[in-house]
Amino acid sequence: MGHFFTTKKGIISVGFFIGVVAAILQKLGNPKNMGICVACMERDIIGALGFHRASVVQYMRPEIIGFVLGALLAALLFREFKARGGSAPMARFILGVFAMIGSLVFLGCPWRALLRLAGGDGNAIIGLSGLIAGVWIGVLFIKSGYNLGRSSKSNQFVGFLFPSIMIAFLLLLFFSPKLPSGALFLSEKGPGAQHAPLFISLIAAIAIGFLAQRTRFCTMGAFRDFILFFDTYLLSGVIALVFGAFLTNIIFKQFQPGFVGQPIAHSNYIWNFGSMVLAGLAFALAGGCPGRQLFMSGEGDGDAALFVLGMMAGAGIAHNFATASTPKGVALWGPASVIVGLIVCITMGFTMRRSL
Repeated sequence: MGHFFTTKKGIISVGFFIGVVAAILQKLGNPKNMGICVACMERDIIGALGFHRASVVQYMRPEIIGFVLGALLAALLFREFKARGGSAPMARFILGVFAMIGSLVFLGCPWRALLRLAGGDGNAIIGLSGLIAGVWIGVLFIKSGYNLGRSSKSNQFVGFLFPSIMIAFLLLLFFSPKLPSGALFLSEKGPGAQHAPLFISLIAAIAIGFLAQRTRFCTMGAFRDFILFFDTYLLSGVIALVFGAFLTNIIFKQFQPGFVGQPIAHSNYIWNFGSMVLAGLAFALAGGCPGRQLFMSGEGDGDAALFVLGMMAGAGIAHNFATASTPKGVALWGPASVIVGLIVCITMGFTMRRSL
């Protein structure tokens, strides 16, 4: 069984499973074309904690918690849990911030871009084109010597810190306290109020986290490896995800093709493309898509955990400083934030090379 997960059949099966589960979670209550969106769900968690006050996107999403705990379970079971960190932590945090800002200008991370495509949203084609362009730029930097440096072994306790935070989040979700500050904040309308049953979401996410940890599933890595080596291992899993979600959407009559009026989406082609160039570049420079960063965090990788925290901080920034888009269109400072993010990421790509 362990060998199966390293084969193409293994990752195709896992990708198909993720796509089917995402579409089912949508049917059970998650927002349309957003059965799973790592960026959006992290944004909702930050809203629930009160780090932004966009009242329609506040919910302690169990999917994010489950991804980390599922990966932790797999890493412990197969003796792959290794506490590590110290590889350009500040750079990784900033990359996380801009990866989130790019995702929220587009209204979705790479996972949601694929699921939007499987649901018929033509704008996802523009976003995915931008994502691939961003990854391609990142690959050029990697080929020219870009490197964040090696991580080093840490105390085991450090490796359990981020999963412990997820357990704390889970307890907050179970008990939903109402403190004098108003926390825990939970949306009463909008996407934040739309969610599948808690235990179904949690169990499904734990299963995905477990399987994704075993196969090293990564959406960004799929494009990176194909561009670098013409390796289709990860890409086959990504294609299977889209196919699984598409078939399930057809069965549940959730497939609605078109560009206009798509759920939680806008049709600004320029910034759908540009924002995902930023996201793709940030994920490539950080070494993993948002899902993969969560899975590595569950394995004890403190660098990946810091990237995730950077994304969460980016969600607060995006909603507090008018950079996150809405279905009505791109926000006031959305274009400027994408341009600034591209400048920062490109500068990082040029300067953090072993040889110039």
